[in-house]
Amino acid sequence: MLDLVLCVDDDPITLMLCKMVINRSDFAQELITAQNGEEALNYFDDLRLNNLGNEVKRYPQLIFLDLNMPVMGGWEFLDCFTKEDYRTYFKDCKVIVLSSTIDPDDINKAKTYPMVLDFLSKPISKEMLENLKETLL
Repeated sequence: MLDLVLCVDDDPITLMLCKMVINRSDFAQELITAQNGEEALNYFDDLRLNNLGNEVKRYPQLIFLDLNMPVMGGWEFLDCFTKEDYRTYFKDCKVIVLSSTIDPDDINKAKTYPMVLDFLSKPISKEMLENLKETLL
């Protein structure tokens, strides 16, 4: 079981479904949510600031990330999150792109980000989580 998972999506129904499926599958002890990439980056910035330059001990091991969101979408988030200051503090954090798009260009682009483990289609399911458990644990 993962300790902490972050789900980033602007759709409240998707966030509710993520919470429900993750809680029922014993995939993670805790799930936190953000409604766009900017909120997610602010969360990670707060973690760094609260640790005053020390190693951040507890942060999400996995992010489920939507691509198409207002304010800051998934691609913008990934571009920021690959920068050295984030990767230094959160190097073990992995990303699963969870999107409704089936565009092969999006799937191929996701593969260019080193922290992206997979590109999965919405909605999240218990079977998806079971397969991910085998990969992550």
